[in-house]
Amino acid sequence: MAGFRHERALLRRGYRRIAGVDEVGRGALFGPVVAAAVILPEAWVTGRPPAWAQKIDDSKLLSATKRMELALRILREAEAVGFGFALPSEIDDMNIFKASALAMVRAVGNLCVEPDCLLVDGFELKDVKYAQMALVKGDRKSKSIAAASVAAKVLRDGIIESMDGLYRGYGLTRNKGYGTRSHYAALKEKGPTCLHRWTFKLSGKA
Repeated sequence: MAGFRHERALLRRGYRRIAGVDEVGRGALFGPVVAAAVILPEAWVTGRPPAWAQKIDDSKLLSATKRMELALRILREAEAVGFGFALPSEIDDMNIFKASALAMVRAVGNLCVEPDCLLVDGFELKDVKYAQMALVKGDRKSKSIAAASVAAKVLRDGIIESMDGLYRGYGLTRNKGYGTRSHYAALKEKGPTCLHRWTFKLSGKA
C-alpha cells in the first residue's frame, strides 16, 4: 500500500509543500486525459494521518464506491488540489505522452497553494519551476500520488459518464471511454465522435 516514505525523505531535505501528481485516461479511446495535483497536510506525513486517509491507495486497486468516498474527503481535507486536462484534439496534435505531461503541468498550475516539490508518477515533467522526483508506479508507493490518482479518476469517470447522454450507443458509462469489445462494435457501426482520439486505433485489434 502507498505510504509516506518518499514524502518524509523530501521533508528531511527541507521541502514543505509536496504535491503528488498523477493522470488518468491515457489509454482510453474517448475523452480527455485528466490529471490531479494534491498537497496533503504535512502533519499527516510527520505524524499519523486520519484513519480514512490511511486507505488512500492506487485508484486502480479501489472500488468505485471507495474511490468516491476518498475523493470527497481528499477535496475537503487536503491542503490543496488542482486539476488539469488535455483534450482529445490536443492528444491527436501532440501525442498521448506529451498530452499527459501537459495535463499534469496544468494540474500543478491550478493548485491554490504553490508547491515547492513535486512527486510525479512515472516521469519527470518539463517546463515546471519546481524540484521534482519521478516514481515509477508512484501511485502504489506515495500517498500523495495515490491521492492524485483517486481525485483524477473520480473526476474523469464523472465527466465520461455525463457524456453518455450526449453520445449514446458507445457504452461510456460502462467502459469510461476505454476500448472494450462493445465500444469497438459501436465505433464500427456509428463511427467516432469529435471526442474520440482519431490518432488511436479505433477499429479494434482485428
